[in-house]
Amino acid sequence: MTVLNEMNNAALELECTVIRNAPLCEYTSFKIGGPTDLLIKPDTVKKAASLLNQCKLLDIPYFILGRGSNLVVSDAGFRGVVICTSELDSCEHKGDGVVECGVGVKLSSLCKFVCEEGLSGLEFAYGIPGSVGGAVYMNAGAYNGEMKDVLLECDHIDTSFNVGTFEKQQLELGYRNSVYKTNGYYITSARMQLSYGNKKIVEERMNRFMNSRKEKQPLDLPSAGSVFKRPEGNYAGALIEMCKLKGYSVGRAKVSEKHAGFIVNTGQATAEDVKKLIRFIQDTVFKKTGIALETEIEFL
Repeated sequence: MTVLNEMNNAALELECTVIRNAPLCEYTSFKIGGPTDLLIKPDTVKKAASLLNQCKLLDIPYFILGRGSNLVVSDAGFRGVVICTSELDSCEHKGDGVVECGVGVKLSSLCKFVCEEGLSGLEFAYGIPGSVGGAVYMNAGAYNGEMKDVLLECDHIDTSFNVGTFEKQQLELGYRNSVYKTNGYYITSARMQLSYGNKKIVEERMNRFMNSRKEKQPLDLPSAGSVFKRPEGNYAGALIEMCKLKGYSVGRAKVSEKHAGFIVNTGQATAEDVKKLIRFIQDTVFKKTGIALETEIEFL
């Protein structure tokens, strides 16, 4: 029996959803990427920890996948196991404005939930694609707000597959950064402190931010959101536009004509198309401005 068959059987014994040769293009917002040998969806933290431990025991490469909104997957896919967090999606108002949610909760769903609860503080996140886990991992933000403004603490599975918790000061939250980017831990849930507000006002603010996104961002085509981090004292999109790269394409990957900070998939774009386009943008902007653009999106 191969190690992948052993892994498959272990996941089935845990009553997890298992998909062989899952096309990862179907699990990312960019709609790009080849297959993985096994895609597994645990629905409890205990199952997730067991799966991670099993991967280590069998020496199988693994990757933790949220909603795939900030990710470019290789055209060759991923040889090993992808553990998808989408079923770790519980959400609860614990009282006094404290909300606890699983790593796999869609950020947009969380925003709607807290609005219904009459809670304010997450309006900035409405329309940010992806999951709570991804938002914590990269300290997602928009419209002068970011996750560090509301986070209280996060639970995780560490590299020894033990469950633990980091309080806010341990999360090392900075611009598009957190401690989880370097420590290899797997986020399982987060607790946030929100304030009570007027439901109608909260909803109006959310809708205003969403309408602004629709007006300024290419939400009609697959993308991975903003490609580059914001350079100090400037904006990546403005620099790219200044270099007259709006609409520039490599293969089927194209710099959005609506927002130059986005690369869009115009149909059957490959990961290689995206990588070549990113390198061209970085080279061009550096030659013309002396500013080195750093990617915000990640690659598998």
